Amino acid sequence: MVDSQYFLPTDVGISALDCGEAFRLLLPREQMYAHYLSRAAWYGGLAVLLQTSPESANIFVLLQKIFRKQTPAQLEQVAVAAGLSTEEYQAFLVYAAGLYANMGNYKSFGDTKFIPNLPKDKLKALVSASQAFQEQPGEMEALMDSCSCALYSLDNKQKQLGLGDKGITTYFSGNCGLEDAELAQKFLDSQNLSAYNTRLFKMNNGDKSSYEVRLASAVQKDCAVDGEGDLHCGTFNFEDKEFLVKRGDYAPLMEKVSYHLQQAQAHAANENQKQMLEAYRRSFTYGSINAHKEGSRYWIKDKGPIVESYIGFIESYRDPFGSRGEFEGFVAVVNKAMSERFAKLVSSAEVLLPELPWPQDFEKDSFLKPDFTSLDVLTFAGSGIPAGINIPNYDDIRQSEGFKNVSLGNVLAVAYATQKDKLTFLEEEDKDVYIKWKGPSFEVQVGLHELLGHGSGKLFVQDDAGKFNFDQSKVINPETGEQVSSWYRGSETWDSKFSTIASSYEECRAECVGLYLCLNKKALSIFGHEGQDAEEVLYINWLNMVRAGLLGLEFYTTESKSWRQAHMQARFVILRVLLEAGEGLVSLEEVTGQDGRPDARITLDRSKIHTVGKNAIHRFLCKLQVCKSTADVEGGRALYESYSTVSDTGAHNFLRLRETVLLRKEARKMFVQANTRVKGDSVELLEYEGSAAGLIQSFTERFQDDAEELETQLLALSKRDAPCWCC
Repeated sequence: MVDSQYFLPTDVGISALDCGEAFRLLLPREQMYAHYLSRAAWYGGLAVLLQTSPESANIFVLLQKIFRKQTPAQLEQVAVAAGLSTEEYQAFLVYAAGLYANMGNYKSFGDTKFIPNLPKDKLKALVSASQAFQEQPGEMEALMDSCSCALYSLDNKQKQLGLGDKGITTYFSGNCGLEDAELAQKFLDSQNLSAYNTRLFKMNNGDKSSYEVRLASAVQKDCAVDGEGDLHCGTFNFEDKEFLVKRGDYAPLMEKVSYHLQQAQAHAANENQKQMLEAYRRSFTYGSINAHKEGSRYWIKDKGPIVESYIGFIESYRDPFGSRGEFEGFVAVVNKAMSERFAKLVSSAEVLLPELPWPQDFEKDSFLKPDFTSLDVLTFAGSGIPAGINIPNYDDIRQSEGFKNVSLGNVLAVAYATQKDKLTFLEEEDKDVYIKWKGPSFEVQVGLHELLGHGSGKLFVQDDAGKFNFDQSKVINPETGEQVSSWYRGSETWDSKFSTIASSYEECRAECVGLYLCLNKKALSIFGHEGQDAEEVLYINWLNMVRAGLLGLEFYTTESKSWRQAHMQARFVILRVLLEAGEGLVSLEEVTGQDGRPDARITLDRSKIHTVGKNAIHRFLCKLQVCKSTADVEGGRALYESYSTVSDTGAHNFLRLRETVLLRKEARKMFVQANTRVKGDSVELLEYEGSAAGLIQSFTERFQDDAEELETQLLALSKRDAPCWCC
């Protein structure tokens, strides 16, 4: 029997993201702008297939070919005739929906592989009986053969994403290990070249290895491009190794992204949007992160747009080394009522920031007030949809020029609706309160996390000219009582220095800021919570965090002793910190459930949050920030990894608790998104039902205009890369 964590359950929650009213309230020009941005996002999002696993693109094309010829309802009759049961066909539909929703065959939240929950011969029988197979048997059989083995494989290395012997990754060739990633990062730093839009391929040439760094771009030849750092392309010798930097990764997809961004320019609302899109277009055309940073600067200046968007190689969670960005693009419409609350939070930021536990020298010289809006998502292309975002991720821009925060309101409304009978690990008396206040408390946490978590804290930097952004003779490390003795130099960044722990460490710091500042009555009043209601919101926010820390054990892999999800590792760390605080603040015990199977109960003493809890987070948060500010990788890694350890020793047997969590886990919800289509001079919104069939239909209609060309391009890209995944 295969472990159930590698299947998607047939009853997995699938909900439609409602954006109909928000979209229909847009002016025709705004609708057209949103349409072309959405097209750019969706085409770019297909690159995630190639960033996830060697087989993902082929599986995607196989499913697209099947469902372009027959709807899920029509195919069901074929499935029955081919010998599939109703349950097996539903399992196939859920697998297809999961492949689309995660943009690959690894879960976007947790990085675990999932396979079809039906026998391999049944899947083959269904494919062979499909209309697509009947019309093109040779092509379909070759396509099935190209991915059927990997599609079902659960070899240890293929169970999760990782580098070297810890898992599979397509950010690196199969013969790369951690030492190759570290060497490549040093080389990229030496060239002042960002890793965000790159992949690394190691070439074995006899006794000497060389490396190929591929930049994502529409242009494939390494031509000189004015102002785009053309010297970055070419061959370089570094530490007795040869590095070839070349353009053209995902070229046909980047070409489509650039084209649709250019179309969107004609419908932009202002000059900032036009300049932003032009810079993005150059970035995706030539592979220039400098151009993308320029576009991000215009994006920051575009205050309060009705249609908000961001696109590019953004988050580095899934790069095992923590430096390369996964492609994502979103388009959303402002929810004015909710945005007013976040605007109040921005206005209060300068009052709340001094409440944080680190000395003033460790805070930015001035708070750059960002936009903070609540958005209803129209399009979110990538491997998954978050609840909130703080971007751009470029340290130099965030520190000195600014950033934006967004809360995705229609995602929050759907994702965090909770059924009492599925609420695990809480005492019965907590469940009703939890259900009532989880939504409001999470809104507060997202706001504080994104704005004052990711938006706070200073990085101490000495630039290439030797200039410091702080007075190194006066700044005292509060942990040692001595002068600060380390900092970032030259092109070093947070991601490049802290690499493998950077994402999770930063999420932990932001989560701690949210917990700490929600103790402030002013922060809660901004969201409309006063008196006893405010106390309930505060309590559930902390209770949700400690419960999430326990749930996080699902995302720990025992074989490799590694974490697969940055946020859940962060929440487990916070649980450990609060358990360590003692004095009965948090209690965690193993029990037997009503069904006779292992269970657990976690409780939080609300009377001790303001004292024991606050003191614990105060101490820990200060340590996190000091290590981050001073580029103290050794100290930061030791601190973070000590709390990340999952063992069977100590007061709690976390390895055994992990088995209980896996036993009672609930699958993460999937979202069905709308499409847009130009009809004459107007844009039509196409909406779908919240089901596996609806999710499948949304994807087959999303690319129907150029389906065959696109499928051919994806297969060609996959085939080109195929030799790189063999160790």
